[in-house]
Amino acid sequence: MTITNVTRRGLLQAFAATAVAAAPTYSNAFGLLRGAGDIRRVQMYSGRTGEKVNTIYWVEGEYIPDALAEINYFMRDWRTNETKNIDARTVDIMSAAHRLMDVSEPYMMLSGYRSPKTNNMLRSRSSGVAKNSLHMRGQAADLRLASRSVSQMAKAAAACNAGGVGKYSRSNFVHMDCGQVRSWGS
Repeated sequence: MTITNVTRRGLLQAFAATAVAAAPTYSNAFGLLRGAGDIRRVQMYSGRTGEKVNTIYWVEGEYIPDALAEINYFMRDWRTNETKNIDARTVDIMSAAHRLMDVSEPYMMLSGYRSPKTNNMLRSRSSGVAKNSLHMRGQAADLRLASRSVSQMAKAAAACNAGGVGKYSRSNFVHMDCGQVRSWGS
């Protein structure tokens, strides 16, 4: 999986910050990762399916194919049961933000991959669903944590400087994607 230098650098900086106690402002999020022991983990559960995933998907510079396959299945469109390869950059952003927040609680995943059929149905019900949503490309996730506010989650994801971050305070979730660096919402 190809990662651009800017995106890769931003993710490495976010992972490096977890080696140091992150300040509430995440001002330490831009250290440089050095040395051995680089592992990346993702922990999530789905209130829709009751499923959980807690897996190490990266060790010492290598993605673990079986772990990524498990993540792909977990993040499938639960309405149609369709799967898509989830862009590992999105998983990296989710993992880095989780580490920055220093929580043990897994994310509650509200939405991962969305089939075009599901996306169109959701668009017909809400103006907040994009016609060309990155969810349909496997490049986005909508997540919640009980122990952190939407603002705290968004701040951690934005510190990664590696994709889009949407704050949905009224619905109590944060959108994270590996698209262009941008932010929106309140």
